[in-house]
Amino acid sequence: MSGSSLKRNLSFMSMIAIASGAVIGGWLAEAPYWFSVTGAGAALVFPILAVLLIPVGLAFSELTAMLPYSSAVDVWTTNALGHKAGWATQWMMFLVQVVEPPMMAFIFLTAFRHFVPLDPSMDIPVAIGIVVVWYVLSNFDIKLTGNLANVFFFSMIGISLIVAFSFFTSGSWKLSNITGHGGFFPMGFQGIFMAMAVFALKFIGFEMTPTMIEETNFPAKRMNRIILSALFVPALLYFIVVLAMAGLAPHGEIAGMKMPEPELIAKLGLPGILAILAIIAGILHAFTTLMGFWVASARVLYGSAQLNQLPHWFMKTNRYGQPHISNLAVLFFSIFFCLFTGDNWVVYIYAVSCITAGIVYFMCCLDAMILRRKHPEWERPYRAPGGDLLFIAGMAISVWIIIGSSLSLNLGGYVSLIIYCLIGVGVYLFMQSYRKKHPELDVNISLTPADKERFHTL
Repeated sequence: MSGSSLKRNLSFMSMIAIASGAVIGGWLAEAPYWFSVTGAGAALVFPILAVLLIPVGLAFSELTAMLPYSSAVDVWTTNALGHKAGWATQWMMFLVQVVEPPMMAFIFLTAFRHFVPLDPSMDIPVAIGIVVVWYVLSNFDIKLTGNLANVFFFSMIGISLIVAFSFFTSGSWKLSNITGHGGFFPMGFQGIFMAMAVFALKFIGFEMTPTMIEETNFPAKRMNRIILSALFVPALLYFIVVLAMAGLAPHGEIAGMKMPEPELIAKLGLPGILAILAIIAGILHAFTTLMGFWVASARVLYGSAQLNQLPHWFMKTNRYGQPHISNLAVLFFSIFFCLFTGDNWVVYIYAVSCITAGIVYFMCCLDAMILRRKHPEWERPYRAPGGDLLFIAGMAISVWIIIGSSLSLNLGGYVSLIIYCLIGVGVYLFMQSYRKKHPELDVNISLTPADKERFHTL
């Protein structure tokens, strides 16, 4: 049997684990890029970014509490600026979410290679196999995702801290590896500027929490705590692990490695068990990220169908309350990105994701500011402090992210991004035609706070 309602089986702690776990990505394979951009200074950039993203996070918190629907950025922008703007923002949101599962599949692949030699020709088939496995698991009760997130999140935090502490106390950690090779920021202001933009990808994940709001069993006004934890828990962890690695070798050496932690452990003759632990933590990082973004991607499609911007098939749920057709669509896009990401996948996905995320962040801060004027009468269970100044600050950091990310994207990346946008235009035009043939769908829907009871929101 199937329906169109999601099940409220996600607890507050599960949401913290999913959101923070999704934000904490796989530095197992990404750290060389961090060091190539700005050296050991990445350790300082991450906490600063977390602070700068607070205005965006609080704007999301206010909008989620006021309009707690899976359609999230779509319904917010639709109410603020109309249906066309709502769909455009939602399509950007979908890109931000859906590129992450294939990225995590390649991180799995990198970790797997440490144990089993794998011919490069098998990279894409294995990556596709990984996303297919999660597709199967994604169609079971959301409680499974929540429980797995709890176990994996706290395990990876503990293991990562054990490995980092072992680096600091190994006798091989030297401050001179940082200060003697250009200091914390060997690439100067250009490196800082690019890092402040593209490293925002390592916080992408907090914005996906509103898409799961119809599956949580706690009041929507508490979402601000989930979002802030998804900014500051990862920032603290990134700070610790980057410093732990930076003291073991010059930044240029780390930038040339494929998996710095295991390679540094082997080079310095540290206990081999640390390499195993680092790889296990990396696998857990990748898995929690894949889980969270897969769920969010499917809910973005589900939410679009709520507003008649996609066919209602995308709202169909199976007996476990999972939107199985939306999950199938996410699988299709995941396979697409596995096929076309290419060898330079870390740089490519960082830049494309951050450009689109910057657009989404800008639009949501603008939505919050407009809706305060347009609908001051709407109840706001959580109200972001600071008023317009907070939202303008959020828009400013969003523009910074867009510009900095654009500077790091090559021509092929721009072509891919343009193609993706054109696909969004094509989907919109298709739906215009589809709705004319199905009169019951030819109605623009704008969910408001008055619809909360119909959706049984908390």
